[in-house]
Amino acid sequence: MPINQPSNQIKLTNVSIVRLKKGGKRFEIACYKNKVMEWRNGVETDLDEVLQINNVFLNVSKGQVAPKDLLTKAFKTEDLNPIIVEILKKGELQVSDKERTHQIDHTYREIAIIVADKCVNPETKRPYTVTMIEKAMSDLHISVNVNKSTKLQALEVIKQLQEKKAIPIARAQMRLRITMVNSKETKKIKEKLKPAISQTEDENWGDEYELICLIDPGQYRNIREIIEKDTKRQGQIELLSLNDISEGDMKL
Repeated sequence: MPINQPSNQIKLTNVSIVRLKKGGKRFEIACYKNKVMEWRNGVETDLDEVLQINNVFLNVSKGQVAPKDLLTKAFKTEDLNPIIVEILKKGELQVSDKERTHQIDHTYREIAIIVADKCVNPETKRPYTVTMIEKAMSDLHISVNVNKSTKLQALEVIKQLQEKKAIPIARAQMRLRITMVNSKETKKIKEKLKPAISQTEDENWGDEYELICLIDPGQYRNIREIIEKDTKRQGQIELLSLNDISEGDMKL
């Protein structure tokens, strides 16, 4: 005689669990491996691609589905979609020690790659290797968060490396070409641009004004807004290169 599985139990395999404690209860959702971080980083937007099953559990491993009265008490609604989204956003991703170690190592490496790509040694204008960045991070005992954007963490690492002077490091400069019709307003526009420009490399005051310069990447939006507004969208900005590095250091 077959043993029937209780109607409130669902068995799942090869599952990643996201857990959130709320209202004195523990709620869980069953997700596909790697999809949770993709969703949190905005890479994946389709919940159907993230969830193994569109349901909320008290215990995924035991297949215990959360009753509607408990969901309503804790989340003030029994609508599963907003509940699942809240658990995905705020919940803790449950992984094994081996998986967590792998995630931390991968995140650590990815952050180091981003830092190495965005920064140079300001004394030599040469980029750092990923290994050198990893060593500097290690020397400062910088820890990483697998549940946080690696780009945001990389910016924080750059800040810490600069503040604690672990190594001489600065954001790589952007090389721009700015062009606009040479009119009586051009000099005024140039004066507005001056505070945002790190270095002027070349300047041409012909019928069309041309400026080739280096800027900190954080100044790009400000420069773009000035050019769009003051030239009435007639001026142009061209990105010549992202990194101001010495010739010979460019990767082929």
